[in-house]
Amino acid sequence: MPQNCDCMNILTAYLSTSPLLAMRFMSPGDEIFHYGDLRLKWYGLLIASAVLIGVNLSMWLAKKRQVDPDTIADLAIWLVLGAIPAARLYYVIFQWQTYASDPVQIFKIWEGGIAIYGAIIGGILAALVFAKLKRVSFWQLADIVAPSLAVGQSIGRWGNFFNSEAFGSPTDLPWKLFIPPANRPFEYRNFEYFHPTFLYESLWNLLIFIVLMYLFINDVNRRNRLKTGAIFLIYLIAYGIGRFGVEGLRTDSLMLGVLRVSQVVSLVGIAIGSIGLIWLYARQRRLPDVV
Repeated sequence: MPQNCDCMNILTAYLSTSPLLAMRFMSPGDEIFHYGDLRLKWYGLLIASAVLIGVNLSMWLAKKRQVDPDTIADLAIWLVLGAIPAARLYYVIFQWQTYASDPVQIFKIWEGGIAIYGAIIGGILAALVFAKLKRVSFWQLADIVAPSLAVGQSIGRWGNFFNSEAFGSPTDLPWKLFIPPANRPFEYRNFEYFHPTFLYESLWNLLIFIVLMYLFINDVNRRNRLKTGAIFLIYLIAYGIGRFGVEGLRTDSLMLGVLRVSQVVSLVGIAIGSIGLIWLYARQRRLPDVV
């Protein structure tokens, strides 16, 4: 091999020309179709699909845990009622300057602008109230719902792709994402391609889903019995790690001063999950419940 061989340039050239790896993403637009004032958007369809798949998966997992599937069906209504308004409220609070002059825009959630951490927080609060009223274990419910939450997030992230939003910093990687000029931040107006952070998080959430399903099925088959609440705590840690990393690439992070809000919340989730697992396994104690 020649002494001056630039291996990195050769590798970059290969990746850029490889038909298997050169995936340059470009959104076809946020609408599936429209007829007059009737518009069907990808964002709404993906969220609805994620909810439908998640509910049915959770009901199936509930049967595996000897929990009445109707309980999960009832819980799903509470989760939607708690998660969607909280997701929007979370986003609006940290983007208030955008909505202050036209508050009506707050209600147009089909145009994007919901925060997954807001949805998680709202869903947890709704589930706590539901568990208390129904006198069932919150942690049992959380374990059942966790895999569905991960796969739902994996699906929902593609809404960002169709809306050309929530992308990362400029890049020239083979899997770069084209962003239309109207959607680019002012400081990056001369760049065309950006990190497809929606894809990174979608794939990470899919991996979390696979791991959680493996743990859940093994637990049901008593091959590796887990303590109640462990699956949800693992979800908090895994999602927090992935989101912390992806958020560092984002150009549109919600900010609290100089801090990226989602990274702070990610660290809180990782801490809660870690403390919970230590409580379960190192201290050999049950998690406190609301029943």
